[in-house]
Formats: sequence, structure tokens, C-alpha cells
Amino acid sequence: MERKSKIEYLLPEEIEKRSFEIITEELKKRGISLPSEQEMITKRVIHTSADFDYADTLVYSKDAVAIAKELLKNGADIVTDTNMALAGINKKALAKLGGQAHCFMADEDVARVAKQRGVTRAVVSMEKAKNIKKPVVFTVGNAPTALIRLYEMMQESNWHPAFVIGVPVGFVNVEAAKELIMETEIPYIINRGRKGGSNVAAAICNALLYELTR
Repeated sequence: MERKSKIEYLLPEEIEKRSFEIITEELKKRGISLPSEQEMITKRVIHTSADFDYADTLVYSKDAVAIAKELLKNGADIVTDTNMALAGINKKALAKLGGQAHCFMADEDVARVAKQRGVTRAVVSMEKAKNIKKPVVFTVGNAPTALIRLYEMMQESNWHPAFVIGVPVGFVNVEAAKELIMETEIPYIINRGRKGGSNVAAAICNALLYELTR
């Protein structure tokens, strides 16, 4: 059986560069032109997922990229809703800017309170993150309940997150939770629809960090 594609022999450091060249070529073939400030973020998400739908479904609030970069440049922390996303974020790049990445999902106090109240750990994790005494980029890749709780906390008080990356994946409440955040005035990067995930959440964070540190 004849192979339809040919093997490319590349040095390890050349593989990512070639991947982005292929993404650029395919976007051009599809007639898709990305806004310059969003280009590297969307491309890195496509690179992570091999899914070109993100070129259409990633939504950025007004000046979102500039706002997120300014926050990170000034030492904002990142809070994620999964340890998988936490593992994927380039913490060395974040530390260079004075920030730290957190995930509270496995904390004993979070598990205990979530069980007592009959809510998800993601809900309690967002409440715990509210106590961080510096700007936080909330990065949600799995749990729509995290986005819902962020929205509820905004309605309950004058508190609001500095920035939200909302890309949970799944079927239950995922689309509705994303829509809630887009109804607010909080700066965000959201993926419409059911797609997303911890890998996508980490990719968005890393795209922002690499723009600032490379």
C-alpha cells in the first residue's frame, strides 16, 4: 500500500518551526487570515490539538491579548482547574516575569469542603484562588463549574478576576458556562462550543508567555 505522505527528517529543534510553517500554509489554503495580535495564540492551540476549528471558535474580548500580556509582564499568577494544565504551563517562563502557577484541585481542604457542600472541587478551588493577593489569570480547561462559580462570585460582590481563559471541554454546561463569562466585562479568551481541554488551556498560557520571554 502506497503512503500518501512522506517522512520529513528534521532535527529536534526544527520540528516545532516546521509544524508552524505547515499550520500557516494550511490556514492560507483555507482562506483564513488571523488578526496579528491573536495569530500566535491561535496557531499554538492548533499546534497542540491539530484542530483547525479553533481558528473559527476561539473568541477574544477587546484588547484581550494586550491585557493578558500586561498582567503577566507585571507578575500576575495563573490558577488552573487541573493539574494537567498546571504541568503543561511553562513555569520557568512565568517565574521570569514574577508569576507563579497554582492548582488547588488536589488540596485536602478543597476536597473536604467540596464534599461537605456537595459541590465540585473546581468550585472550591476558584473560591480559594480568590484569596490570592495579586492579579490572577484564571485558566479553565476542564470544569465548566469553575467558570460558573467565577461568574457567581462576580455577581455576589465587587470582586472580579483580572483575566479568564475559558476552554473547558465536554457536554454538560460547557457552552452555557462559556457564554456566562462572555456576558461580563472581564477580559477573556474563550473557545465557543464543546471543544477545549487542559492542553488547550496550557497552550494559550504558553503562547502568551513565549511572546514575552523568547
